[in-house]
Amino acid sequence: MAKRLQANDLNRRITIQRKVRDEDDAGYPIPSDKEWEDVITLWANREPLRGREFFAAAAAQSESTVRYRIWYRSGITADMRFLDGKTVINGEEHDRIYEIVTVLDDVFDDRTETHIMASEVTNG
Repeated sequence: MAKRLQANDLNRRITIQRKVRDEDDAGYPIPSDKEWEDVITLWANREPLRGREFFAAAAAQSESTVRYRIWYRSGITADMRFLDGKTVINGEEHDRIYEIVTVLDDVFDDRTETHIMASEVTNG
């Protein structure tokens, strides 16, 4: 059985975002200055995939898939993304962006944890 999430495991501060979808009165999309908007910032635990999980992720052609564990939260979907920490690219600091691949809600069937499978967005 997997180890339960403990408060001291939550060592990453992530910001979950969703796409901005502005519409006019007729329901047509309106261009926006902002492509993404923040939904919530929360604490998480990042775990690399191991063993069978790693090979299953590789079979799905998702080489950089990782699992983030958070306290149970509904409303997170695969069309969202999140930011975790900073990375330096060509001397400039940028947010590390992860696309949400899938969300496993209520993994222990007791509303304690949500697991987010995600892959890092890279240029190139």
